[in-house]
Amino acid sequence: MILNSRMTTLNGVLTVLLSFGISFSAIPAFAQSDGHMMLKAGDLKWEDLPGLPGAKVAVLEGPIDKANPVTFRVKLPANYEVPPHWHPSDEHVTVISGAINLGMGDKLDRKQTTALAAGGFAVMPAKAHHFAWTKSETILQVHGMGPWAIHYVNPAEGPKKK
Repeated sequence: MILNSRMTTLNGVLTVLLSFGISFSAIPAFAQSDGHMMLKAGDLKWEDLPGLPGAKVAVLEGPIDKANPVTFRVKLPANYEVPPHWHPSDEHVTVISGAINLGMGDKLDRKQTTALAAGGFAVMPAKAHHFAWTKSETILQVHGMGPWAIHYVNPAEGPKKK
């Protein structure tokens, strides 16, 4: 049952990411159960995000392509920019370490952002155009209701298809 749950989660993640032109060689997914789940921080499996050089992801809860709770962590390197984008459902972001600078709008403007350090929290309403950047390596935890997706305001600024 654990193997089937892992494969279902992995397949869901791949389906959503491939639909945005992002491919992964493998994304580890953690066992889901009908009861509780516990995961130690040291057990996270970070994987590269092709098309987003330097960014990494660790899926905690999913699958992200279904109408259910989703939770994942994103590791962004120093001096990283996430172009303006939006999501079809509310996005809840908690800063685990480092700091993220968040702004609203259709153009990334570093002067129009709010810095959130570790422990900071933000909610981006569904379809709200927003962007982000970092000064130092930053780890975020993102959660919300699936299916989760990202749409770039200017598709030319989004991940490059390979």
